[in-house]
Amino acid sequence: MAIIKVIVPGHLRTLARLPSSEVALEVDGPVTQRSIINALEAAYPPLQGTLRDHATQKRRPFIRFFACQEDLSFEPPDAPVPDAVANGTEPFLVVGAIAGG
Repeated sequence: MAIIKVIVPGHLRTLARLPSSEVALEVDGPVTQRSIINALEAAYPPLQGTLRDHATQKRRPFIRFFACQEDLSFEPPDAPVPDAVANGTEPFLVVGAIAGG
């Protein structure tokens, strides 16, 4: 089991009534985007469906995932995250993307 730090954007923080923008989550098994999001949704049920589509489990278009200054949004959801995230040194960031021109 690993303790992962996750940074959640303000609008989702409000929705889930998080005490702060950073939460610590216990993740069992391999630390991947999927396992982190599963743990986040399990701990904060109001977030279910906000980061991923309920049916397809694909990332929502205006949500991005970052770690160690890398955009992980287009990586496979079951690929391991960087070691610094897996060992709790660096946070996994959930970012609301902005569109427009």
